[in-house]
Amino acid sequence: MNVMRKNVVSARAAAKEETHERIVSVAARAIRRSGYDGTGVADIMKEAGLTHGGFYSHFASRDAMLAEAAGRACAESAAAVAEVVAGVPPDRTLKAMVRAYLSKEHCAQVEGGCPLAALGSETSRQAPEVRRVTTRHIKEMVDLAARQSPDWGQPAAHERALVTVATMVGALLLARAVDDPALSDSLREAAVKHLLPPAS
Repeated sequence: MNVMRKNVVSARAAAKEETHERIVSVAARAIRRSGYDGTGVADIMKEAGLTHGGFYSHFASRDAMLAEAAGRACAESAAAVAEVVAGVPPDRTLKAMVRAYLSKEHCAQVEGGCPLAALGSETSRQAPEVRRVTTRHIKEMVDLAARQSPDWGQPAAHERALVTVATMVGALLLARAVDDPALSDSLREAAVKHLLPPAS
């Protein structure tokens, strides 16, 4: 009898976890597509195929959901970077990262692309837990860029990494913002040229 009860409880817990993951996944795409302010609980639950009433069995608040969604979006972005550099020799990692990040394809992938470029201007107005997730992701990006320098660990490498990340995110944000495809391409290409030596 106890075994059967435990199996039922385990099945329920697994189903709840699966539902929770579905909501977070939908929300991670939605915040990049529509922004934090354009992402409502009712819309997320509907897109996830659930009723609005079930939301609070998964999250304490909308901000808690947004923080998890931001964390998922950041994790997906980090995984995409890892995939890009997986087969690249160590001395070409930064070049591969910059080119992939500032590619036309990534520029078009708002819903699945970098959350910093999609949400950066809104983040300062979000709850502390959302800002904390974003801050951690920025630090990880800067650290990853710094580790590609021969003088990693030195202040100059860290400073170059700060400029690299700021340039990449800013260029992508602007390239997505304009309604002129030629200007969008020029913004991305100029940033690549600035960040990488001509021989890259």
